[in-house]
Amino acid sequence: MVPIESLWAFVVASIVLIVIPGPSVLFVVGRSLALGRVGGLLSVLGNALGMIPLVIAVALGVGAIVAQSVVVFTIVKFAGAAYLVYLGVQAIRHRADAAGTAAGGTAPRSHWRQLAEGFVVGVSNPKTIAFFVAVLPQFVSFGSGSIPLQLFELGLVFIVLALAFDSVWALAASAARDWFARSPKRIEHLSAGGGVMLIGLGGVLAFSGDRH
Repeated sequence: MVPIESLWAFVVASIVLIVIPGPSVLFVVGRSLALGRVGGLLSVLGNALGMIPLVIAVALGVGAIVAQSVVVFTIVKFAGAAYLVYLGVQAIRHRADAAGTAAGGTAPRSHWRQLAEGFVVGVSNPKTIAFFVAVLPQFVSFGSGSIPLQLFELGLVFIVLALAFDSVWALAASAARDWFARSPKRIEHLSAGGGVMLIGLGGVLAFSGDRH
């Protein structure tokens, strides 16, 4: 078990990192603007679920291998970035469907698909692996039991915190979307704007320098 003082220090550090707008926040806001409250929250949940395999991988040492391999890290980075661009393009293509949904029509995609898309983004985010590898070990106590178990515990704490705070961003963005939904044209533009944010985020992640 992680010592309580280390756990609280990790909670404080995690909150500071989570509340600062970054790729995860931009993803959630973009999805919420494009899909609405339910779609945004499902994306948050899917993104959080996608972090679980990363936590397990880091706890077992696989994450360290990925973070130290330039080739593997780059492949994962570009795959995740390409998927974000794909989601952005889809949001722009189906902006008219988003307007119809906001007006009370049928959702253009199932809840399971929205959840799965969030999962893919979460599990393919190399920056999350790098964060877990670089930060989690700083709060581990070598005299407090199994190191992999402590790393897993810290990872789960981070996921729960991210789930809570990202949900706030999703609710705030979807509330703005609902206000714009009074005009079908405005919600089309807003949904397209969410798609542009996702495409931009994919570009930033693809071309930003890595840690090597």
